[in-house]
Amino acid sequence: MTGNPCLTTRLGRVTLVNPVLAASGVFGFAREYAQLFPVSALGGVVVKGLTLEPRAGNPPPRLVETPAGLLNAVGLQNPGVKAFVREELPRLRDLGTKVIANIAGFTPEEFGRLAKILDRQQGLAALELNISCPNVKKGGMAFGVIPETAALITRLVREETSLPVWVKLSPNVTNITEIAAAVVEAGAEVISLVNTLAGMAIDIEKRRPVLGNIYGGLSGPAIKPVALRMVWQVYRETAVPLVGIGGITNSRDALEFIMAGASAVAVGTGFFTNPFVPQKIVAGLRRFLVKKQEKSIEDLVGAAHRET
Repeated sequence: MTGNPCLTTRLGRVTLVNPVLAASGVFGFAREYAQLFPVSALGGVVVKGLTLEPRAGNPPPRLVETPAGLLNAVGLQNPGVKAFVREELPRLRDLGTKVIANIAGFTPEEFGRLAKILDRQQGLAALELNISCPNVKKGGMAFGVIPETAALITRLVREETSLPVWVKLSPNVTNITEIAAAVVEAGAEVISLVNTLAGMAIDIEKRRPVLGNIYGGLSGPAIKPVALRMVWQVYRETAVPLVGIGGITNSRDALEFIMAGASAVAVGTGFFTNPFVPQKIVAGLRRFLVKKQEKSIEDLVGAAHRET
């Protein structure tokens, strides 16, 4: 076959030029990275989590390196949805790639209000719901750990927008497939998994937690086996496309997630080790397809589930 296999990827109603996304958080609003490389080289960008009002985030320290990973407790620092629409979205529209807005609320109603505001804006391909947020009405328990609340938020957003609804699941649950099934039934068109694992670190000299918020979210290669297992499980139990997230730093990692059932992958912590990781992954995927004489990356989705 030729050396130009198809990398086009479909996530429900959203079509990507390749299956590599920038995950929410580390890529910000693409201002800094756009100075390093054409953002159009990415399949899409999931912007930093947006809330109704501006947030300064958690007190420092907010980042700590761990073996094979990173703990962060940034605390959803962002300028608020109105500033995003006014100052960031017009520029993002011109980057030549799909833009997905990640939204975060502290009550179910806030998710609906955010969806309604963003539904009126041009240039967005989809909304990704961060249901790992604490539910202030329920003592701070994350929305995403209970199927009923995860479904409620998905349903409220679905009612307020015509945009495709993606739901980003938390790994800090006992049964990931139960949560996945609940949000799909409520209207989720794509599932992103996984968000960070809850963790912490202690400074033994100070005898105190390192992070100012005490707890943080663990990301990076350390969580890859957990994320991969959850993609595998959800692929077997649901019929919607999946975005695999968790420790993806090279094309081999990406291929594992794709063969486990992910239609696309998102790079997060990998950007901190090498900002050009996504391009390297895309090139590696293309080389693999040529080597294996595969016509399309979509032919490999879920390949590890098939009998040989």
